[in-house]
Amino acid sequence: MNTTQEISPRDRAEWQVPAMEVPLWFGKQHSYCVVIPVINEGERIKTFLKRMKANQITAIADIIIVDGGSTDGSLKLDMLQQMGVKALLVKTGPGKLSAQLRCAYAFALDHGYNGIVTIDGNDKDDPGAIPQFIQALEDGVDFVQASRFLPGGMGVNTPKLRQFAIRYIHAPCLSLASGFKWTDTTQGFRAYSRRMLLDPGIAPFRDIFVTYELLAYLSYRAPKLGYVCKELPTIRRYPPGPIPTKITGIGGTLSVLKTLLLSSFGRFNPKTATGPNRTSR
Repeated sequence: MNTTQEISPRDRAEWQVPAMEVPLWFGKQHSYCVVIPVINEGERIKTFLKRMKANQITAIADIIIVDGGSTDGSLKLDMLQQMGVKALLVKTGPGKLSAQLRCAYAFALDHGYNGIVTIDGNDKDDPGAIPQFIQALEDGVDFVQASRFLPGGMGVNTPKLRQFAIRYIHAPCLSLASGFKWTDTTQGFRAYSRRMLLDPGIAPFRDIFVTYELLAYLSYRAPKLGYVCKELPTIRRYPPGPIPTKITGIGGTLSVLKTLLLSSFGRFNPKTATGPNRTSR
């Protein structure tokens, strides 16, 4: 089992974390937490939380929702409490997904969690796989990535263009750059160890991570520094009809490709190069 690594006051003072509010917090109960980033998910987040409850996720992990500024009334506190949510964080500072994740990672690390599972709140992923991710962290894996393309995994209604781009552009580029064979690199169903996120050679708490940079960067940086990485087969279902995604249009696609190239060429790397077998400052 992982032991809790302390955060030095000097390192903590250097973290760049967006401003946030915490309207709901019932305290830490488990060693691991499940972070769910959302923004205006409507009924999808309610349905997903019901699935989390049916899978008894609250018996093994604390559920933390990080909201990017929803205005649709989908995160009523009484509903969240009924679904077993331990914390609601509301980002009030600038930025999109990467900024939300920095808020949640900082909150989780400050409260002593040994590892973090992240999963989207748009009801596309299977929460029944979460125990496998936590077990992988317990077994010493530092970065667990969900994959619909591994044997045993499944992608349902995945848009053809998106599937092509992931399998033949995004994952191959990050695999070549990082030295680890990735098959599915764009989805947010992942898990990270505490020691990895606290490594100053990774340094996720920087304002350079604003939109979707953090996901591609970690897929590159973690294996490059020698952290133990693993993919697990999962099911990812896109609903019929309009695609529930925050990345839209040509501009969104070009932004993803730009982030991929910058990550693959190490442009987001911090100056400090540590790792699991090196001495941190």
